[in-house]
Amino acid sequence: MQQLENSLKTALQTAAQAVFGLDIPAASLTLQPTRKEFAGSFTLVTFPLTKAFGKGPEQIGQALGEWLKNNEPRVSGYNVVKGFLNLEIADAEWLQVFSQLSARPATAPVATNGPQNVVVEYSSPNTNKPLHLGHLRNNFLGYSVAEILKATGATVTKANLVNDRGIHICKSMIAYQRFGEGETPASAGMKGDHLAGKYYVLFEKHYREEIKQLEAEGVATDVAKKSAPLMAEAQQMLQAWEANDEAVVSLWRQMNGWVYEGFDETYKNIGVDFDQFYYESGTYLLGKERVEEGLQKGVFFKKENGSVWVDLQAEGLDEKLLLRADGTSVYITQDLGTAELKYQDFGYDSSIYVIADEQNYHMQVLQATLKKLGKPYADAIHHLSYGMVDLPSGKMKSREGTVVDADELVRDVVAAAKAATLEKGKTEGLTDAELEELYHMLGLGALKYYLLKVDPKKRMLFNPEESVNLEGDTGPFIQYSHSRTAAVRRKAAELGASETADYSTVTELHPADSELIQELARYATVVAEAAKNLSPAVVAQYAYDLARNYNRFYAKVPIFAETDLAKRNLRLALSARTGEQLKAAFGLLGIQVPERM
Repeated sequence: MQQLENSLKTALQTAAQAVFGLDIPAASLTLQPTRKEFAGSFTLVTFPLTKAFGKGPEQIGQALGEWLKNNEPRVSGYNVVKGFLNLEIADAEWLQVFSQLSARPATAPVATNGPQNVVVEYSSPNTNKPLHLGHLRNNFLGYSVAEILKATGATVTKANLVNDRGIHICKSMIAYQRFGEGETPASAGMKGDHLAGKYYVLFEKHYREEIKQLEAEGVATDVAKKSAPLMAEAQQMLQAWEANDEAVVSLWRQMNGWVYEGFDETYKNIGVDFDQFYYESGTYLLGKERVEEGLQKGVFFKKENGSVWVDLQAEGLDEKLLLRADGTSVYITQDLGTAELKYQDFGYDSSIYVIADEQNYHMQVLQATLKKLGKPYADAIHHLSYGMVDLPSGKMKSREGTVVDADELVRDVVAAAKAATLEKGKTEGLTDAELEELYHMLGLGALKYYLLKVDPKKRMLFNPEESVNLEGDTGPFIQYSHSRTAAVRRKAAELGASETADYSTVTELHPADSELIQELARYATVVAEAAKNLSPAVVAQYAYDLARNYNRFYAKVPIFAETDLAKRNLRLALSARTGEQLKAAFGLLGIQVPERM
């Protein structure tokens, strides 16, 4: 497709010279896809040429179009709409494009000028609660971005930094000590991550009660929050943990072990994976070393209470705490250590952090602090800042237990997929095991597509009913389109036909044929754009466009009713390639496609 576009630009330069006697640089010729309501495939915007040509935009379009129609075999016709020259491409050219496309696998790497050694860090859960809806958007984004970058030929490492230490972890531990009575995941009949989350919510409940009690006694609110007994205990526990207190560390290992088992089960169920795990308990000491390095270099400073800070006001930020007065670390401390550890391990030229936009300031501080330290990898840090997920009822809050649990949500969408499939009654020929696999594939496909089709930068509203809708611009609609291509292949095999059979004698295309070829030919450009913008939404939109285009093709040119064997062979090849590219595109989103549906 890019080759055809470049050829058209060259032809337009020749036309400009022949008709107007002017040399026009290719960079000044902007070609874009023709809008659906007009005939044509490529559109030249002629408004920017009026000054150089001394003519009106429509005159320029008519003159260039007429020359191309008479002298350029790739152009079969044209039309001018105000300042837009719409070029119609000859059928022979589309056949050539499809022939070249078919010579490469749908999953062949797409060459770009992007980074070649990338670490994508996503998920980053806290071990004091299970994964929720917000984590699902994070996980699906991170996994998809990693797969998209792989599709450009880059070496990609999927990393997960587990927030396994800190005051929030101590809150769950204190609550378990106070109220747990030896409860375990087995005795409670709960996944370990859900059990830890239960005690995190319990801590907050009793903590708020203590604050109210202190306020009733006349203590100011800000003082009450700091002096409440539960919070004081949590702070003491954090200090004991960093001092390697045996009993505290033992409880920490026990509860985190339960949580990891729960996380692993969820990750497997939602179809995401990781190449490397990092743990803040293993990186915060390295971060403390970087803080000490900054003090020695004079780029950090200590306050009277012993806390360590960095002054980033010259960078348009503020002063940032790096180490508490009691010597315990904060988030930025371990982030300094993790950034260095990742660089030591992989020597990346791009380190992508998939983190919600609530942490925009934090990520600016991290990068600026690393630059202060003179680290060579500071400029390689890239924050993929994504919008939070809201509910119709408002913002989710883990500490109040008002989140949408990830495990429960997946169960719900799978159940919805099952109900919708059974309602349509098209399950014959599938075993019970195959049906269960199909329901999971459709439910998870609906959920992933719903969360990924929105541009990452946009905050989104999660509507539970819309998310499981299996019609329209949804994952299952695209999955169904793939299963339709698979059905065509099976029928072709029954008839002894093949998508690899010869179609070289075809000279004329139905508009549905050429439209589908154009859509298929856009795939490499789409992948490159998605990689450049780190946006799975670009791929999601393409998959939907391709599925809709294929269904129009399927309706307009019935494949097996075609009596011209060469044309039938071409359409079998087009159908097969569509299936391959739908599977490849959805693979980049982490979504599987069924053979039968």
